[in-house]
Formats: sequence, structure tokens, C-alpha cells
Amino acid sequence: MRFRGPPLLLLDVLLVFFALLDVRVNVHFDDSASLAWGLTAALSLMLRRHRPLITFLLTLPAVLVSSAVFASLAALYTLATFTRRRMLLAFCGVAFTLCDVPPWPSPRFDLTETATFITLGYTATTAAAPLFLGQLVQARRDLSLRLREISEARDHERLLTAQTVLATERAQLAREMHDVVSHQVSLIAVQAGALQVGAPNAAVKETAGTIRRLSVQTLDELRHMVDVLRAAGSRPTELTPQPSVSDLERLVGGSGIEAELDMDLPEGLPAPVQRAVYRTVQEALTNVRKHAPGATASVRVRREAGVVRATVTNGQPTRRPLPLPSARYGLVGLRERAALLNGTFSSGPTAEGGYEVRLELPVEGPD
Repeated sequence: MRFRGPPLLLLDVLLVFFALLDVRVNVHFDDSASLAWGLTAALSLMLRRHRPLITFLLTLPAVLVSSAVFASLAALYTLATFTRRRMLLAFCGVAFTLCDVPPWPSPRFDLTETATFITLGYTATTAAAPLFLGQLVQARRDLSLRLREISEARDHERLLTAQTVLATERAQLAREMHDVVSHQVSLIAVQAGALQVGAPNAAVKETAGTIRRLSVQTLDELRHMVDVLRAAGSRPTELTPQPSVSDLERLVGGSGIEAELDMDLPEGLPAPVQRAVYRTVQEALTNVRKHAPGATASVRVRREAGVVRATVTNGQPTRRPLPLPSARYGLVGLRERAALLNGTFSSGPTAEGGYEVRLELPVEGPD
């Protein structure tokens, strides 16, 4: 835990208190002029942070006519912590020395006596101490500021390096998607179109048409993703409109499987919740196509007791699934998305031999 000093106002009050105590000890109450200058010097310390030079000048008369020097030394230290003008500091140190050495108002300098040089040296050392201490504090403050600037510059450089690496990876990924994935999806769309035209069977034509339509939609999404990746953070990129629950009907209708949608949701649901529901239904229907061909599915999306529940259930497959590649990250991503929204996600087989995916997200507001 970092130590924090006392509040600045409290510190100023303490300095004024000790300056008044110094006046009480070193000034006789019968000497009204010395007392007045001593009080002025002590109270002027309240201005030391805003007007350090004026504060020091206000304390000099007290040094000149009395032995109360605490206020002047405090003002000299404050001036040394704020100003960078070395000549001004030297002048102020000499002024303090000259005001403190001779007995005023009748000064007597006898340079032939050793005691005079001893007194001058002692007074000059007394003035030099707050000057050097103030300069040391100023140097420490400048060093801390410089270290903070270096740390910020290093963090910025580290961020720029990470962004450069990320931009390189995104550009490489964009090239791979454009040269490999988009090309293969284009071939799928072309082959599906040819099959749709030349197939004698109506069911085959319908299936080929669905494949071609989905391939074209996938190509559009891939092209936009390539544009986003190539931007690499150099300029703002408009994303495609994010899906919402209003798109569920179109999603279920174009899924290519026999699915039934039962949806009862109020308007105004938060956008992250709508996207989570849409992505969950989308991933579940994709898994039905891949792993349970020929199975029927039911999609139920409702809000009950402040919770949005999305359930996708499918029956047993009627055909043997094709061996398709899978990274097995779909359900993991849905579970992470639900956790970010303080919800829950579960999936597993049903007693009838099918599979069920269930999403629950808390939502504030009336049902």
C-alpha cells in the first residue's frame, strides 16, 4: 500500500502553527514592529503554493528585524520546489543571509573578525539547506513524471507491436479465406446450380436450390468478413446488421430441415440477448443438419419470470449422418456467450433419442 502524505491544507496549517510558535519564542511582545512582521510572515505561508516568491519576500522583514526565521526558510524551500530559475534562487539565498547576519537596524560588519565569517557561513548554510532540499524534491518530481512518460510510451509501443502482429495475422487470414474458402464455396454454388437445372427429380431440384441459396449467402458473408479482416484496424469498418429475434422466422424457414418455431417475446429486448438467442438457434439447427439428417426440430423461444428461454429440440435422424469436419467449438462458444450475459447454457440427448439445446438469459423489465 502506497503511503500518502497529509492533505496540503493541513500541512499549510501546521507550517503556520510552527511559524507562530517561532514568533512566540523569538519575538518580544513589547516590540510591536517585530511582532507585526513575524505574524505577517507566519500567515503568508498560506500563499506559498500559489505565490511562492511573494511569500518569501513577505517573510524577509521578519528575518531582518527579529530571530524568527522559520517562516522564511519554509517559504525558501517552497520556492525552490517550484521554480527552475537558479539565479533567482541564488539571489533569494543571499538576501536571506544578508537579512539574518547583521544586527538590524544598526548593522556592523567587521570582516577582520573570524566570528563574522563563521556567522556568515552558518547563515549561508542555513539558507542553502532548504534550497537544496527543494531542488531535490523538484528533481524527484520530474524524475517520477519522466518515468511515468517512459512507462506510457513503452505501453503504447507494446500496443502498437501487438496491433501490427494482429494486422499481419488478419491479412493472412483474409487471403486464406479469399483464396481457399470463398473459391470452394463458389464451386459448391455453381455445382448446386447445375444440379438444380439438370435434375429430373423435383425433390433433388429443391435441395439443390437450397444448397445454392445458402452458398450464395455464405459467399456474401465471407466477402464482408474478408473486408473487415483486411481493414486490420486502420479505419472504421461498418459491420453487417447484427441478427435479432425478428430474423428467427427466416432462419428457421431457410434452415433446410423440417422445423417448427414457437416464439413469444416482448419488444425491446437488449441487443446482446437477441444476438445470443439467434446464434443459439442457428448453431442448434446447423448441428441438426449435420448430425441428425432427416430429423424434425422444434424451436421454442419465450420469456417467463424475467428469463428468456430458447430451446431447440430435434428427434432421431432418419438417415445416416455424413462424416463432416467439425472443430467442436460451436457449443463451447454458445456456453461462453451465455456466461458473459450471466445466463446458462446446456445441451444433451433426450429420452426419445434426439438432442436438446437450452439457453436461459436473465432480462430485466416486465414480461
